[in-house]
Amino acid sequence: MAEYKLTTPLTDDDIVKLKAGDVVFLSGIIYSARDAAHKKLFELLDAGKELPFDLAGSAIYYVGPSPAPPGRPIGAAGPTTSYRMDTYAPRLHALGMKASIGKGKRSDEVKAAMKEHTGVYFGATGGAGALLSNSITKSTVIAFDELGPEAVREMHVEDFPLLVINDSHGGELYAVPDREAAGIK
Repeated sequence: MAEYKLTTPLTDDDIVKLKAGDVVFLSGIIYSARDAAHKKLFELLDAGKELPFDLAGSAIYYVGPSPAPPGRPIGAAGPTTSYRMDTYAPRLHALGMKASIGKGKRSDEVKAAMKEHTGVYFGATGGAGALLSNSITKSTVIAFDELGPEAVREMHVEDFPLLVINDSHGGELYAVPDREAAGIK
């Protein structure tokens, strides 16, 4: 396992060097979007309209943060379960998204899209939303304010701690090892 410091927007060169199990400290701008926001983003795409942010090189964090306490840009910002966005992720990868951030496993379709379009899936530590929020220096709602915590946010991050779960080569941290080869009975 290796450790990397990356900055958005992400490039193919950034992504291809990553392997499942690597640690990444991500800086730059990431966008929040959960189920309801993804539905609205796809309504815009289907209508031929522009999205509220550029997908090229983007990272989307599946998060619905809690309200910001006084003096902080955001409240607790822990990941939500990613499979709920699996119907949307392949198309977003095809349109330029380079990374998604969440928790849990991804579908075979998402993994295939990451291989085809040089993408990566990062895991953020579930249950550590307050700790993760320390890496978010600015958070601004940029679309769908009516969705409350599920609105799309532009978030500035510094050394946001992530783990590569699925890489662009088909590697998966959650893959079940060959039990016999691993000496597991």
